[in-house]
Formats: sequence, C-alpha cells, structure tokens
Amino acid sequence: MTLTVDKAIHTATETWRRLGVEQATAKEMAEELAADLTAASSDGRSVADYVGGDVEALAASWADERGLLPVRRHLKEAAIAAAQGATLPALAALALWYVSWSHLLDPSGESGVTTPDGHMVREVRQFANPGVPLMWVGLPLCALIAFFLVRRAVRGALQHHHAPAVEATAQALTKALPVILAVAAALAAGVGYFGDRVVGTYQLLFTAPMAPAVMIAAIAAGAAWVRHRTCPPVTARG
Repeated sequence: MTLTVDKAIHTATETWRRLGVEQATAKEMAEELAADLTAASSDGRSVADYVGGDVEALAASWADERGLLPVRRHLKEAAIAAAQGATLPALAALALWYVSWSHLLDPSGESGVTTPDGHMVREVRQFANPGVPLMWVGLPLCALIAFFLVRRAVRGALQHHHAPAVEATAQALTKALPVILAVAAALAAGVGYFGDRVVGTYQLLFTAPMAPAVMIAAIAAGAAWVRHRTCPPVTARG
C-alpha cells in the first residue's frame, strides 16, 4: 500500500502522542513534516523515500533530537510485557501439576469379585503414576519457554516505546531471569503447600488461581526491578 502524506502525518502524530510529546509541540512538528513531505513530492520524491520507509522511526528521531522525549524508565511497560510472556508457561505448569496431583493418567485401580460363598474379594492394581515424571520433565521445559518469551516480550515492549538502554536491560534480564524464575517457582510451590496443609478440601479452588498469579506477579516484579537497575537516570535535556 502506497504511503500517503496524510497517512505519514497521522502515524507520526500517533507516535509523538505515544512517546509523550506535548500536543501543541506535536502539532507544530506535524505541520513542519507536512511541509517537508509536500516539498519532497514537488521534487519528485515519494513519501516512503523521504521517511526512509519507517515513519515511526523518523518521528521518534525528530522528538529525540529536539529533546522532547520525557524521561521515563518504562517500568510498567517492562512489567506488563514480562507478565504477558510468563502467562502461557505459568498456565502450562499449572496443568502439569494438576495432571500429577489428580492422578489423571494413573492406571492404578481396584476391582471386586464375589466368590461363590458370598465374600467380596478386592484386587488392587498399583502402578506408577506417569503424571509425576511428566510434571518433573515438563516444569523445566516451561521454565525454559518462559525464559525466552519473557526476554523477548520485554525487549519488544521497550523497543516499541523507543526506551533508552534496551540492550543493557536485555543483557541484565538474561542473567537475572534464571533466578527470577526460580523464585517464582518457589513461591508457587509455597502456595501449593499452603493449599495442601491449610486449605485442604478446597485446595484446587485455592491453588489453581493463586499459583499462576503469584508466578506471573513475581516475574513481572523481577523484570521491573531489572529495568530499574539498568536504565540510568537521565536529566532533562534542554
């Protein structure tokens, strides 16, 4: 689809709004960009050629060069992105725990036979529960998947917002995520232990929502902490 002047102006204005540029300043910049694009069109250049094929990047560059970007560490964005990346692995881990806890795959059972003299003879067939090894194999896999999803989500969110120190945060998160995931898993195990020892009969109703929520919250908090540590304080630019 051909990039028009109106489309480029709209995209640039939306980018400036998202980046926190004041409305009046964004309007002035939009008028300036419109004039530049019109002049370029008169010289035979297309809109896509003038903006280099990426209106958002051009708009962000303009705002940054003019010192218009507000100082933000994007802690909330990092936490939300980490939570989104952790949701699927957390739910998968919960499903693996449920399969093991509920003996869903356990072939064990008992049967009864009535003898001719009227006595009931019960036969108990006891087998290993395959849900247990499945859980212990699946949980590390969930952690590995969470590692890559969370890291990618946080990096993508920071890049989308043109945040500073993206690479520094990504590198620090790569080192910290194993510890963060281990803490999240320990907290979830604590929830399961509490549900088993205290809640009892209604353990599933307590553990099912609480365990993944605790894991996701811990990972989100860890990502925000890493972002806080790696995004240097920046003074306002004139």
